Amino acid sequence: MAGNLLIARSLFRAGDRVCVAISGGADSTALLLALKEANAAKESLGVVVSAAHVHHGLRGAEADADEAFVRELCERLAVPLTVFHVDTAARQAAEREGVEEAARELRYEALRGLLAEGQVDAIATAHTLDDQAETVMMKLLRGAWTEGLGGISPELAVDLQGERRTNSRNGGISPELAEGSGSRAQGSGGGRVVRPLLGVRRAEVEAFLQARGQVWRTDSSNRDLELTRNRVRHELMPVLRSFNPCVDELLANMAGIARDEEAHWETELRRLLPQVLLPGKPVRGGGRAVSTAIGEAACSLEIERLKAMGAGLRRRVVRAAARSMGFRLNFEETAKLLALAGFGGYIGIQGKIGSRLELRAGLRGERSARELRLWRQ
Repeated sequence: MAGNLLIARSLFRAGDRVCVAISGGADSTALLLALKEANAAKESLGVVVSAAHVHHGLRGAEADADEAFVRELCERLAVPLTVFHVDTAARQAAEREGVEEAARELRYEALRGLLAEGQVDAIATAHTLDDQAETVMMKLLRGAWTEGLGGISPELAVDLQGERRTNSRNGGISPELAEGSGSRAQGSGGGRVVRPLLGVRRAEVEAFLQARGQVWRTDSSNRDLELTRNRVRHELMPVLRSFNPCVDELLANMAGIARDEEAHWETELRRLLPQVLLPGKPVRGGGRAVSTAIGEAACSLEIERLKAMGAGLRRRVVRAAARSMGFRLNFEETAKLLALAGFGGYIGIQGKIGSRLELRAGLRGERSARELRLWRQ
């Protein structure tokens, strides 16, 4: 029999109530079995295992069979199971989202409910090293910044009351639900999402199941090449492996480095921003005017302070200033604002005093003699 999967035991604490998000596929089925085996081992993991399955209202009889499979598996393993039925098509229509995005949001909304109600301490998802590599490649193709190249994080502390996602292992702000000093979220409004299989290859998962005679379900949509992730998985990654068979491990390593880099810079920015970020705009006679109108926000950065910074820090400070107003700047928008402030040579933008720039979602930039001002109307 194949050895046990090398799950990341450091993500768990004795007594944790851990709910495995299980689809019935190979990865989540293996994770559930691996946690049960780890609990029965001589050095027991010591966690309380349950499971949750989300029926997305897609794929008809196939999805019904997935649910039946998961119910039988959990009954055989004596694992408590919660099943959610959601309407993905209705969310797509209401939110104008793609099917993958709508299904993901509904899935995590259901799982967050278990955390919010205090039924479990952590949700365990079965993302593997292969998933990590595919995610990093997708981020690269979309022009992600360093925080995006961090890919899937091993652990996330989830502030459910504010719907904020924070990296509890390193303090970084993450756009993913999946990202933590590792401190346990406190109070009834918090919890964790953990990924114990991020260091495990998909081939190892299947070998683990085959050695135990455990079957699994295969989602037919995983072969749909209209979906970006499937094209990356079935077309791009095999080509990259022909150049370097270790490309998956290299991309996963890069993700870890990127997360550490972001953790460092988030700490630095929390220290630095209060020193360089000015509210509102200066007024004649001294002081600053801060609008209190609903829907308006403004801040400024002193040009001389920006000049004293290296290009990398300057770029991060401008992006953090916009983020303080609720905007996530892309590369082009950041370059335009820096050109407006007199840094860089974005074609068509000159850093002249009095120049203005209009970006998406009502965000505007303005260059004065001393400041780069951002405001929203």
